Amino acid sequence: MTPQQRLADAFVALAGSATEGSPDVPETLATLAARSTSLLGVRAASVVYAPGGREQPQASGSDPDVAGLEHEALSWHEGPGHGAYGTDARLTAPLHLDGATQRHWPRYTPAALALGHTHVVALPLQVPARALGALVLFSDHGDAPSPDARALARSLVDFTALMLHRAQEAEEGRALNGQLERALTSRVIIEQAKGVLATRRSMSMDDAFDVLRSHARSRRRLLNDVAHEVVDGLADPSLTDPSTESHLSE
Repeated sequence: MTPQQRLADAFVALAGSATEGSPDVPETLATLAARSTSLLGVRAASVVYAPGGREQPQASGSDPDVAGLEHEALSWHEGPGHGAYGTDARLTAPLHLDGATQRHWPRYTPAALALGHTHVVALPLQVPARALGALVLFSDHGDAPSPDARALARSLVDFTALMLHRAQEAEEGRALNGQLERALTSRVIIEQAKGVLATRRSMSMDDAFDVLRSHARSRRRLLNDVAHEVVDGLADPSLTDPSTESHLSE
């Protein structure tokens, strides 16, 4: 297989990690890590995905050892991956892991060296004005990725970042639509309850809303829940039947 065919195959594999139009994040990260080693000729690769918000950071690796290292690095807040997405300190050229790096990464550096990795490159997974994570390439003295290999890696991470970002935007859009639908449904129920009370109590819609709201507040209940009960005919009679209210007050 030619280099061009391997690159095309990598893009197909990444695109294939999508299910029902949205990427499966763990599978996408694992695919990027695995394809990076075979395509770029490095010893190992890891990926960290940390988009922020409510999503917990995730990590993956081309083998269990680097996957475990990246998971530990997340808790340590150390390593080139954390630097690439946390501070935008990308490492586009191989960085030698030595005493100098150990001063910055006191736990990460010896752990990586113990696995036989002496050099790292970190490329951020990012979209304009937003970092989502990073791809870390591990090598030793003899197999550090060339400039051409790093350019290929840049293409892979840009493609992956765009996939993940669009999936996140779609999920946020679905969540917002759900909130709007719930708000609209709630408003409709409240309007229906106002209509019921206005008819039963011979009052205006505004007065009906005041009565509904006062009833809910006095009982420390959600307005929407009380409105549902009014519409379903399950509300407290003192709310819907003014004659009952008068009788109870005597």
